Amino acid sequence: MFSFLVSFISSALLTLLVIRHAGLHGPALDADFGAVQKVHAHSVARIGGLPIFLAVVLSAAISIWRAPPIAMALLSLLLCSSIAFMGGILEDYTGQVSATRRLLLTMAAALLAYFLIDARLDRIDIPFGSWPLQHAWLVLPLTVLAVAGIANAVNIIDGFNGLASVVTICMLISLAYVALQVGDVFVLVSALMVAGATAGFLIWNYPVGLIFLGDGGAYFLGFMLGELALLLVVRNPQVSTWYAALLLIYPAFETIFSAYRRMFVRGKSPAMPDGIHLHSLIFRRIVQWAIGRREARALMRRNALTSPYLWMFSLMAVIPATVFWRNTGVLIFFCLLFIVSYVWLYARIVRFKSPRWLIWRKKD
Repeated sequence: MFSFLVSFISSALLTLLVIRHAGLHGPALDADFGAVQKVHAHSVARIGGLPIFLAVVLSAAISIWRAPPIAMALLSLLLCSSIAFMGGILEDYTGQVSATRRLLLTMAAALLAYFLIDARLDRIDIPFGSWPLQHAWLVLPLTVLAVAGIANAVNIIDGFNGLASVVTICMLISLAYVALQVGDVFVLVSALMVAGATAGFLIWNYPVGLIFLGDGGAYFLGFMLGELALLLVVRNPQVSTWYAALLLIYPAFETIFSAYRRMFVRGKSPAMPDGIHLHSLIFRRIVQWAIGRREARALMRRNALTSPYLWMFSLMAVIPATVFWRNTGVLIFFCLLFIVSYVWLYARIVRFKSPRWLIWRKKD
């Protein structure tokens, strides 16, 4: 918990510092209120990833001093993550780094981690056995695509105050818990550091949105999630590979489903942003029944009320993954259950047939 507390306090103070001096970050202020995925009504700094990254670096320095055996692995992980972070934070400041370039930088970071810390997908577990992956021509691209995909997926679900942050914290706490069960100090300390830094940012981001995570924060958190989940599985064979799959299934399947929807349903590029992600539909077609006006105050309340729906939905995967982390058959079942639940819920909402139990009204 020491790592968590150091990161939390550092991040909270650094984030407050960024907010108080937001005027110094003019290019990084999000003042585009009309874009398809924008749901805020005032200028907000979108560089929340900067204090998170700095807090993790500070906490890592202290952790290395307290636990020297993890020093090399931790430094290597931070070096790799800084590449993914750099692409995102440059986009936050300049708006000139395309999604393709950010994805390529994240892939380069995953490639470096493949060689530096042996973060590679070397097996796929099946009930009553395991399927080893031994050929580099298969293992390397699968590893790079998996990690980069998760980083991009966290960026995709970062649509409302507290959404990506809380989902990430829950996943990191799960990783820390399982790492504790198997005695993996490196993954335990790393997960707690990132979770603490994200929590320190969260207190300023939710519910009022004084600062946004930004691409830098989303890519950094997504990369760390992907790498730590991969390392936990690789370093500890008793942890099923399906634990990582179920743990990360919400952002991962959101990305896969969005690409399918854009390419095959709408006939557009999978990289083109749109406003019909699951979280966007919940915002427009469920939460609006609670708060129907579009003034700034009402918009902020609708924004804040949207995220808890997705927090609860993501816990449908995080909780069983945490409980059944070594039981491959059960984990596969819950993966299928989540996918079916997602498609069913999405279809109901998009057809204006939202389940009544999801709609509630909040009195002023």
